[in-house]
Amino acid sequence: MDVIRLAELRDIPLSVDEVQDAVMDPAAGGIALFTGAVRDHDHGRGVVRLSYSAHPSAAAELRRVAEKVAARYDVLALAAVHRVGDLAVGELAVVVAASCVHRDTAFDACRALIDDLKATVPIWKHQVFSGGDSEWVNSA
Repeated sequence: MDVIRLAELRDIPLSVDEVQDAVMDPAAGGIALFTGAVRDHDHGRGVVRLSYSAHPSAAAELRRVAEKVAARYDVLALAAVHRVGDLAVGELAVVVAASCVHRDTAFDACRALIDDLKATVPIWKHQVFSGGDSEWVNSA
């Protein structure tokens, strides 16, 4: 079975349970899960909403990132889902998880997965602030 059990972009609300279920494995002694949510502020300014846009290559790049993490760490399974489209404050923007035989490896792999996703997957964030101004951020 492929260790990358889920790697998708979605325009619907994300499910933590789906991501966790995707990495469940009877050999796993540790499962690390990270969720990223839309916060109500950024750099001292109030955020009222945001939108994520993705390059057409983003899904393939997300899988490539997961493959690199799987090659670097002794993982049993990886899963990552990122939201695109309009999101409100409090909604989940990204959910990633790693299952491994040991917890330390699970933590390390999960952190690498979210960090590498944010650094390389072509997803852009458009934030709208409470004052009416907005900005584009090249991050995931």
